[in-house]
Amino acid sequence: MKIKFILPALTEAESPFWRPIKYSLFPPLGLATLAAYLDPDDDAEIVDQHVQTLDTSDRPDVVAIQVYITNAYRAYRIADLYRAKGSYVILGGLHVTSLPQEAAAHADTLFIGPAEESFPRFLRDFRDGKPQRVYESRNRTIERIPPIRRDLIHRDRYLVPNSIVVSRGCPHHCDFCYKDAFFEGGRSFYTQTVDDALAEIDRLPGRHLYFLDDHLLGNQRFARGLFDGMMGMNRIFQGAATVDSILRGDLIEDAAKAGLRSIFVGFETLDEANLEISNKKQNLGRNYRRAVDRLHDLGIMINGSFVFGLDGDTPDVFRKTVDWAIESGITTSTFHIATPYPGTNFFRDMQTAKRLETTDWDLYDTRHVVFKSRMDPHKLKSGYDWSYREFYRWSAIARASLFHGSAKHQLKHLFYAGGWKKFEPIWNVVIQLRRLGVMTPLLEAVLSKVTGRGKERIQSASDVVEPVLLGD
Repeated sequence: MKIKFILPALTEAESPFWRPIKYSLFPPLGLATLAAYLDPDDDAEIVDQHVQTLDTSDRPDVVAIQVYITNAYRAYRIADLYRAKGSYVILGGLHVTSLPQEAAAHADTLFIGPAEESFPRFLRDFRDGKPQRVYESRNRTIERIPPIRRDLIHRDRYLVPNSIVVSRGCPHHCDFCYKDAFFEGGRSFYTQTVDDALAEIDRLPGRHLYFLDDHLLGNQRFARGLFDGMMGMNRIFQGAATVDSILRGDLIEDAAKAGLRSIFVGFETLDEANLEISNKKQNLGRNYRRAVDRLHDLGIMINGSFVFGLDGDTPDVFRKTVDWAIESGITTSTFHIATPYPGTNFFRDMQTAKRLETTDWDLYDTRHVVFKSRMDPHKLKSGYDWSYREFYRWSAIARASLFHGSAKHQLKHLFYAGGWKKFEPIWNVVIQLRRLGVMTPLLEAVLSKVTGRGKERIQSASDVVEPVLLGD
């Protein structure tokens, strides 16, 4: 059987916001995970349209397409093309799970929710000539799943080919997050066994890893076992966690000892009322600055995530948020305009209140105002744009670097933040020459341990040229 897995490019690929380096970071692990269930004699390929040209002149037996909200229309066009040729098309992913009725017109089979258990069932049914119209996840587990088909990934096209996922979902239930919709009807947070996770890590070359998990510290027992097992592996890694998990206990110290060097943190808003209306309980009453200090004292750089346009926001939210991020020494920031994704409580609330302005999914990229915000939509959009410009001005980057107590740490902050936003032409050349793979060893070298705001251990002068892997 010939099966073609496709990740269509997001809408941004054809917009002024397109940044090749941002979409050349991680390979499509979800598709590579499903490919692991194929028989040895099956012929498979993975095409990531962000880094490859999609050739549609072929006619595979099965075409499997992963659908996100801002690649949905492109995914449907590709699906329609292959169905017209006679290929059997299956669609899955976040958007399909949220809006199966919409996706059904473009597929022979739909996958609702995670597919580790349902995809093998489909393969058996397809080989028997009896594929079902819809497959839903029954038993939620990623224990004992087969090794990811990394041989189908073009490592040289990604800055971080060693991305990895050791859990699914998140234990929290924020109203604006897609997670609850995707995992509806079963467990919404679960992990691999520690031994399986360590075995997958052991298979990866080099030192650097990026954990794509929504919440790497979400299961404390699993995370502690993972970090204990990684202690002797000489790895350096990045991941994501919540303010609450950073402040609770000593798990973040274990992570730092195991090699954690930067972390994505969803601060989202500095306003307690906004946290309340968004059901982001894990941030309520938490001291953001104490979390920031704890991370910096451990030598862990921070990418802060912030959302604008929630009902408690006023036009001064942009200046307040950017000033706080700079004065706290946040290395990189990702800003978003609040976006009600289909399937979320936020979407249902806006729909019920007749506050949705559009259902053009191409605009649901967190850069456009798609609902009736309490704030003037033009002020919201202009404030969002201003926040990026202001935070990533060289003067602002330099100001944020002063939070760190030593000259070497300050210099590293400058290059880290500047490298992500200011060196775009260099990244574009490296990508065009297909030399990202050459950059990976450099990345491993520069992610050295920096501890404390006045204490650090820098391996070499090159340590200050690290490109950031998180942020917009």
